[in-house]
Formats: sequence, C-alpha cells, structure tokens
Amino acid sequence: MLHLCGKPHFRYSCLMFLVWVFQLVGLNSGFGLDSGLNQSLTYIWPLPCEHTSGNETLTVNPALSLSIIGHGGSFRILREGFRRYKRIIFKFSSGISVSRNSRRIRSLYDISALRIIVKSGSDELKLGVDESYTLFVDKTEGKSIVWETIIEASTIYGALRGLETFSQLCAFDYTTKSVQISRAPWYIKDKPRFAYRGLLLDTSRHHFPVDAIKSIIESMSYAKLILMHFLSRYLHIQNCGMVLTQNGSAIPSRMRVELSGIHVMAEVDVPGHAESWGAGYPDLWPNATCREPLDVTKNFTFDLISGILSEIREIFPFELFHLGGDEVNTDLWASFVLTDCWNKTRHVKQWLDKNKMKPKDAYRYFVLKAQEIAISKNWTPVNWEETFNAFAKNLNPRTVVHNWLGPGVCPKAVAKGFKCIFSNQNVWYLDHLDVSWDEVYYAEPLEGIGNASKQELVIGGEVCMWGETVDTSNVQQTIWPRAAAAAERLWSTEEALSADNNSVLQRLQYFRCLLNRRGVQAAPVTNYYARNPPSGSGSCYWQ
Repeated sequence: MLHLCGKPHFRYSCLMFLVWVFQLVGLNSGFGLDSGLNQSLTYIWPLPCEHTSGNETLTVNPALSLSIIGHGGSFRILREGFRRYKRIIFKFSSGISVSRNSRRIRSLYDISALRIIVKSGSDELKLGVDESYTLFVDKTEGKSIVWETIIEASTIYGALRGLETFSQLCAFDYTTKSVQISRAPWYIKDKPRFAYRGLLLDTSRHHFPVDAIKSIIESMSYAKLILMHFLSRYLHIQNCGMVLTQNGSAIPSRMRVELSGIHVMAEVDVPGHAESWGAGYPDLWPNATCREPLDVTKNFTFDLISGILSEIREIFPFELFHLGGDEVNTDLWASFVLTDCWNKTRHVKQWLDKNKMKPKDAYRYFVLKAQEIAISKNWTPVNWEETFNAFAKNLNPRTVVHNWLGPGVCPKAVAKGFKCIFSNQNVWYLDHLDVSWDEVYYAEPLEGIGNASKQELVIGGEVCMWGETVDTSNVQQTIWPRAAAAAERLWSTEEALSADNNSVLQRLQYFRCLLNRRGVQAAPVTNYYARNPPSGSGSCYWQ
C-alpha cells in the first residue's frame, strides 16, 4: 500500500509516480486508445447503419479548423457545436499553441481541417427532421488542398450527429500526447431508425437546478437522443425564455436545446396528478378534501388549461404536447378516486346526473376537451395509454398513444391507425433500478407489429426517469448508461446491431467510459441498482 500521498512534501512526487503507473497499466483496464480493446468491434455508440474502416492511425491537429458550405441559412448552431466538440476532443491534449495558418505545423498532422457540407438552409428543429449524414475521414496527402475529412448532411442537425460520431473516433493517446483516430480511413453513412428518441425527466418530486438539466440535455446528444419529455407539476412562464418550476428548476431556452439538436416536449397532466394546481387556484379542486381529479364541472378549469397552454406555446415550438391522462380510469382509480371524489362531491354529482354521466364518462369528456384545447394551439396531443384503453374510438385521430403499462399496446394502437410511443415500464422505466442494461437493450418497440405500414406508425420510444428515486446527486448515474442501451435500439437498424451479448457489453462499457471522460456521472454498466461502486480494475481511466 502506498502511503506517500499523505505526506505534503511527497504529494507532487506521488502524483508524478501515479501518472507513470497509470500510463503503464491504466490503459489496459481503462480503455485507452487501442490497449485492451477488441479491434474487431466498432466503438461508436450508437452503431452507425453502414461503415467501413482501415488499418491506419491518423493524428488530429489541436488547431483543427472548420469550413462550412451550404445553401444559405444560419450556421451559428453548427459553429457553436463545432466549438463544443473541439473542447471535448482536445480535453486532454497538452494545449500546445499552434498557428492555424502555419503550413509547417499543419503538415505535422494528418487531419488539420474539417469540412461540413449542409444541403438545406433551414434550421427548423421538428419531429422527423433529417438527421442523416455521411462522414469520410482520411489524411490529407502532403500539401494538397483537397479536404479529406468531410461531413455531408441534409440539415445542420444531421451535421451535429456527424460531429458526435467524429468526436467518438478521436481518442487521446497518452504516450504521444496527441489525439488520434485509429482504423482509418473511415467511411460512415448513417441515419436514425426512429424519429422519436426520448428521455422523460420528472422534476415534480425533487429539485433540479438549471445547470443539472442543461447537463442532462447535453449528455443526451452524446447518445444521439433527440427529445426531452419534461414533466413538472408547477409551471410558471417567465419573459426570459425559461419555463420555471415552483421549486426553482428550469429547462433551457429554445436556443440552448437547438445547440444540442434536442427537442423539448412539455407535459401538463390532466385531470389526474394535478393536486398542486389548487395551491394557487383552490376552485380547481372539487372540494377541500378531494383535490384530484380536477373539477370537471367548471368552465374555469378549462379556461385555465387553455391559458397555460397558450403561454407555454410561446416557449415550446415542438409540435407534440403531452396531456397526460394516466392513472385516472384504471379499475383501482375508477373505484377509489373518481367514485369517492366526483360522486361524493355534491355539485359534481349533480352535474354528472344532469348530463347523464358516470365518472368514467366525465373522465372521457375531460380528456377530449383538453385535446381540443391543445389542437386549437396547433399542437398534436399525446396521451398515456389509459385514454386509448378506455375510449380509443373517441380519441382525436391525431392522438399519439404513449405506452407505459406493459407490452402489446403499440400493436393495438397502430392497428386502429394511431401513432404510438414505446415506453414499456418493464424495460424502459429507469426508476426501476433492478432492470439490467441488457433488458433495456433488447426491448423492441416494433414487437408484435409485422405489417410495414403499421410499423411506420410507431414513431419511436422513450426511457423514463421518474423522480421518486433521484435528485441531482444521483440522476445522471441512474439515467446512464442504461438510457444509452435504449438509444442504440432507437437509432441503429436491426441489421446493424450486434447480436452477441458480450460484444454489446464491451461497446457499452467503452461508451460509459466516454461519458465519464466528458463529465457525465454514468454508473458502471453492470452496476447493481445503479448505486454500487465499480469492482475490480475495470473502472475507467479518466473519470
């Protein structure tokens, strides 16, 4: 056991000694550039649709320059993305200052420039935006002016995905103190399997400050997720381009999410899970002791929903809006909450009798009226699957059904012509801490759907980070790396995915270490309950 680090006058020597030891043996246990890696595997996550590689190793200039060409439009988002990825790529480089215009310095490196070609001038971020890209990486021969490192994409968001892939090809070599790309030349042609690749973040139970949410959004882009489903019980609209919750949490403004190429979909859950609304507006409660579901009888209830949605619409340009609707009409809730609350509140019971409704009918009435409001704001409504299970024939045809209770719902939804989002709680609820990475990875959103036209109605899937078991101290290690397992399932084609469980595990362990290097507190892949420390020598070299 080494005790020198406890002595102040030995600390510097100890540090140098440890660096030397890590350079000798650390790479084999911590995923260095080539040491300890299975060279038959492709360490890009998620796995590209098509790719070829060679056997050369190329060096990358710390003064890597960018050239963008395209058909008009604003490329500010792309330039900011390049600067962000440049900081990531050269995080561990020595920081040698070089002149960008020096041919002598440039000639020392195989790659000194990156050209990005964008075909579309539009920077609109919408569901189904073209995220395809082609990446070609080779060295520039001598003083040739030919650009040999190129990303070509239809949109800036496809180019951002290409930048992420390029950044994953780059690795710092601790011997040469340089950034290198192994197995070059690379040719990668890539696009997502599903347009909707989401992460739900529940901030209604524990405090999440702005910086924590920004960090989560940034980490999502590393796995090529595209949508954050943001759920909060307390929404207050501010003029600063933020949506603040009562406990101080926030989601970033439109520009922040565009920089990462991430949609944000808000959820206002009605009529259940809305007890907190009455803290500001007690009239929304059926009575003082019955606080949810919201009062279905009052115009004020729907006027307030309309007002909230109007204000939120100014913040969220994304075309989908989640109206919740869950845990209201299950057998348990129908007999307990609805019957006890609505049936035993005098004015609500009178209203039900007058309109010849039972509580389940009023539940349907409430959901459909909320849908009408959302559609009037030019939103497409998303509802949890209970609404489909209870009254599918009454739902607006534009409704997107969000599965969560278990398997088999998406096949039923698409059979009736509805679009569907897969979030089977048995495999894709991250608050279920006993669900292992491989259960997440092998969950198939199209299971039970053989017809190709019906498969197209499954727009994608979403892993859900409900807030009962997390706050800022452990949210990232609970999200990652299991969310990455779902991310590859949603991005990569079935043909491209590895069938061998061990090879997937090695690739995911490498990606987990990549997240650690980028400051994301991702837990060990085989971690038990996302809480235990890593065992043995298999932890990451840089954390």
